Amino acid sequence: MSDTANARTLSVVSEAVEPVSRQERKQRTRQALLDAALELLADRGFASLSLREVAKRAGIVPTAFYRHFASMDELGVALVEESMRTLRGMIRAARRRPGGYEKLIEASVRTLYEHVRAHEDHFRFLTRERYGGSGEVARAIGVELRLFSSDLAIDLARFDQLRTWTTEDLHLLAGLIVTAMLDTVLELLDAHPRDAETDGRLVATAEKRLRFLLSAVPHWSSR
Repeated sequence: MSDTANARTLSVVSEAVEPVSRQERKQRTRQALLDAALELLADRGFASLSLREVAKRAGIVPTAFYRHFASMDELGVALVEESMRTLRGMIRAARRRPGGYEKLIEASVRTLYEHVRAHEDHFRFLTRERYGGSGEVARAIGVELRLFSSDLAIDLARFDQLRTWTTEDLHLLAGLIVTAMLDTVLELLDAHPRDAETDGRLVATAEKRLRFLLSAVPHWSSR
């Protein structure tokens, strides 16, 4: 049995011995549906997923699905938000630590690496749908990436060398950095062999990639 399935079983047992509110039960069932969908998406695309099989994996009847999501697309968008928003907050916190470019690069890459390794199922879903999906889920991923880039552009403007840059150029640089980070995500997911040496090399490559990008900053003028 998977870790997620074990967690759902423990949740059911816990409910049997601990009184919980109706709202808490509803939230647990909603999370069970998200977890079930993510399990089923381990090696397939979202478009192939059916409401009935997600409900069955979550341990509810199909009609109960609609108490939590209006459609499968809504569930998919919720998965995207769950996958991205925590990472956005963590990366934002890492970027705001004191220090210059070097500290920003090290903190951001380390945070990304740790989050990807802890939530690989989420990132496999995101990358698969980002590059091979369509519809509401793919659009939601695009929205989250643009928000990610916008957050970064705002943070970049606090550096002395970037305060004279135009908003357009700040967003361009932020977009390049986000693209570089997506490349790192793909490399981590495809890493072989899976060991500390390989991960260390990929982290070093990710940091070097960002240094290349930021090395051009002193030589660029928005004018």
